[in-house]
Amino acid sequence: MTTFDERTGLGELTSTAERIRASVEGVIEGKPEVVRLALTVLLAEGHLLIEDVPGVGKTMLAKALARSVDCSVRRIQFTPDLLPSDVTGVSVFDQREREFEFKPGAIFAQIVIGDEINRASPKTQSALLESMEERQVTVDGHTHPLPSPFMVVATQNPVEMEGTYPLPEAQRDRFMARVSMGYPSPEAELRMLDVHGAASPLDDLQPAAHAHDVVKLVEAVREVHVAEPVRRYAVEVVSATRGHPELGLGASPRATLHLLRAAKAAAALAGREYALPDDVQSLAVPVLAHRLLPTAQARLNRRTAEQVVGDILRHVPVPDPRARRP
Repeated sequence: MTTFDERTGLGELTSTAERIRASVEGVIEGKPEVVRLALTVLLAEGHLLIEDVPGVGKTMLAKALARSVDCSVRRIQFTPDLLPSDVTGVSVFDQREREFEFKPGAIFAQIVIGDEINRASPKTQSALLESMEERQVTVDGHTHPLPSPFMVVATQNPVEMEGTYPLPEAQRDRFMARVSMGYPSPEAELRMLDVHGAASPLDDLQPAAHAHDVVKLVEAVREVHVAEPVRRYAVEVVSATRGHPELGLGASPRATLHLLRAAKAAAALAGREYALPDDVQSLAVPVLAHRLLPTAQARLNRRTAEQVVGDILRHVPVPDPRARRP
């Protein structure tokens, strides 16, 4: 069995990840925690959902992450008239060869940017389900594998805005984490005026890593050790959402798996070969909240899914610190 150190050194992982992070932060001002979460999801082989009001840099973050890694990138602008075949591809009859030829859609890239995903109809949104979970696309009975690494970075406007469709529960569950950009601080907004005032910093952004570097980083993250008490703690946190009186729908077993993968990636980015309960706690809200459905009474009381997850973290016992290390 190949060990963690044989695949790639921890120092190499953190230095490469640091270059990617610095590259993205050169474009996104004053949001280091958002950039770190995006990088965590990339190394955990997940997909990221960025939700906030227009104009706060959702698409800019997705583009900066894509350009910081030398991968193939495709952007899909989701609109009400977008068809599923525009995403997955279509079979076209070749008159000369007298057979059908598959024309790949925009999903065939290593990093796919889905801009304003909730402006398309649920039928078009569901075209991403197979690709996000199984990393393949089936069209007319033929299965086509997607490249590696593969990541969907989708942006969406708040559901209350005009012309939006709520993402189905199955679609939200495919995203490993959801993050909100939020408004920048006055100091960060001033720096943004200096950096973005004359030209877009994306024009001069150079790749900080290659696709094969990301594949090596992903393999290294898989080898991060997670002790049994930490795994049990993650299961207890997720299980607590399923019977909570303020939630009509709890988190799925896929959410537990995503939480554990994200914790391993966070541990590796912190320079550790083992995950801690702290990693699970820090990622519980972005990984779990978008999958939960508060009850009608909870919504009347203005209780959010994020607040419920915070309550659960305060009540679920944390494992003994002596059991944290391998």
